[in-house]
Amino acid sequence: MSSHKRLANAIRALSMDGVQQANSGHPGAPMGMADIAEVLWRSHLNHNPQNPDWADRDRFVLSNGHGSMLIYSLLHLTGYDLPIEELKNFRQLHSKTPGHPEYGYTAGVETTTGPLGQGITNAVGMALAEKSLAAQFNRENHDIVDHYTYAFLGDGCLMEGISHEACSLAGTLGLGKLIAFWDDNGISIDGHVEGWFSDDTPKRFEAYGWHVIPAVDGHDPEAIDAAIQAAKAETGRPTLICAKTIIGFGSPNKSGSHDCHGAPLGHDEVAAAREFLGWEHGPFDIPADVYEAWDAKASGAAKESAWQEKLAAYEAAHPELAAEFKRRVSGELPAEWEEKASAIIADLQANPANIASRKASQNALEAFGKLLPELMGGSADLAPSNLTMWSGSKSLTADDASGNYIHYGVREFGMTAIINGIALHGGFIPYGATFLMFMEYARNAMRMAALMKVQNIQVYTHDSIGLGEDGPTHQPVEQIASLRLTPNMSTWRPCDQVESAMAWKLAIERQDGPTSLIFSRQNLAQQARTAAQVADIAKGGYILKDCAGTPELILIATGSEVELAVQAAAVLTEEGKQVRVVSMPATDVFDKQDAAYRESVLPSAVTARVAIEAGIADYWYKYTGLNGQVIGMHSFGESAPAGELFKLFGFTVDNVVEVAKSVLG
Repeated sequence: MSSHKRLANAIRALSMDGVQQANSGHPGAPMGMADIAEVLWRSHLNHNPQNPDWADRDRFVLSNGHGSMLIYSLLHLTGYDLPIEELKNFRQLHSKTPGHPEYGYTAGVETTTGPLGQGITNAVGMALAEKSLAAQFNRENHDIVDHYTYAFLGDGCLMEGISHEACSLAGTLGLGKLIAFWDDNGISIDGHVEGWFSDDTPKRFEAYGWHVIPAVDGHDPEAIDAAIQAAKAETGRPTLICAKTIIGFGSPNKSGSHDCHGAPLGHDEVAAAREFLGWEHGPFDIPADVYEAWDAKASGAAKESAWQEKLAAYEAAHPELAAEFKRRVSGELPAEWEEKASAIIADLQANPANIASRKASQNALEAFGKLLPELMGGSADLAPSNLTMWSGSKSLTADDASGNYIHYGVREFGMTAIINGIALHGGFIPYGATFLMFMEYARNAMRMAALMKVQNIQVYTHDSIGLGEDGPTHQPVEQIASLRLTPNMSTWRPCDQVESAMAWKLAIERQDGPTSLIFSRQNLAQQARTAAQVADIAKGGYILKDCAGTPELILIATGSEVELAVQAAAVLTEEGKQVRVVSMPATDVFDKQDAAYRESVLPSAVTARVAIEAGIADYWYKYTGLNGQVIGMHSFGESAPAGELFKLFGFTVDNVVEVAKSVLG
């Protein structure tokens, strides 16, 4: 048996043992891709198991994340902090080896994969970040950013529509350091794929502008190595290596069948596979010489040390650039950020403007962008409507990757998952944009950002029935509530330029999850505030207008409906009512405030409450209680001018006053 095959068989043994012990999992893909993984990880992948966060490491993404025992075996064998006990606890509570690779759980896992197609799309984002960071920082004889992004993917990833979005853009942008391996085994859970997946995949990727290496024997180490060498030699295009493999390779009775795709082999078949492979060791038993051959700790440390020497030379030649590079990859904001950003917001309050919050968002980008060279923007073909470009925006292209703005085309899902990859790579604060209605196309990628706790800022404009004549297909109703209900998602719907700038500031500062910024198409009146009230915006909800005595009624509103609440409060006050207006641009942020603050804004003794938002009504009853009312949407919208729609659905001063009086009894 060749040394290559014996080392690859260590992956197969660990994978089938882990799945068998858990009595759950997918042994087929790890066993089928073991030979490819052995060549890549032992002969090409630059990484340091003792420092998984080394800035210039190669990135490895297992897009077909159901084959998670493959990456767990690789991490364990090469010396990461993943002891054999964790592999024995595969898929068990609180283990570092969950059913699908989870970012933040396991050292060396670069992204959470499982929803098929998103891993390869994250990889596109990582490769894009590498290319842009290199263009911005590398100088002659000083290539401090110089690494590859490798991705394994299967037929399922290729069937998912997001792979079309991402791989098309990767070809357009010439991401030459992205190398993907297609596990062409012809099997999915339902069986042989020719009945539902007959694409000519090589031609498809050639049409995208990729470098395609077809018909590689995925069990021949020399052929695999030659393909990787050829992929590295192609610098102007991403590469797809089409590797023909046998799923469950080594299982004498189940290989090549969907029987080994998503279920344990069974004790008898595991024993038969050991005999077939010539693997004479018991479950989870890896011989010392195999560990020694796989161990990458010393070689990884040497590679990082050599890079550190390059970085030191770079620092000597370009000290200011080196300092900026270190700041960027560490995720630190500039030293003057807090002072200057706060001053910008204070100046906005002192200089009122009645503008659409999407325009206020653009103004915030104009101000903050000058302070943050790490801002990497983009829009899904709606930049003139989303207003996501500012005077310092420079388009990123295949020929010039030094830009800070990506034209994603009509690819909302791809854009959002690519941004996750950019954030995971580091060195940038990425944001994207589309109409709020079309967050539905991208929703699962935002969910993944929330799950991974990575910074993904999405600008969602045209926030309600206020969109008007385009009609209910484009008018969001339930989308804001959906975002708010997502764990670890921060969702802002500001009412004017000051709240908009504060929302941007906090999104930029938030590094432990995604932020959705919801902006209007129509102009919004700026509200008067004290300096203390401006500061309180950061608490997600605050008293915007108060009464002289104890309030008998509280009006709660967001976005364009804050102005409506203020106007209705003025009418009610004239009639002798004690009314408080609460602006609540970010319910998740408000909910995290201490109980004393929340009670000071929404005193429990005041049960007469009305919430007003041109979105689905049901969400707001958590704040109004049983004695309150919600003026919101209970249906989809209609096609008509915005003013007519607001009147039709009850978003008028007269209706707010009437509902308020009914609540007061």
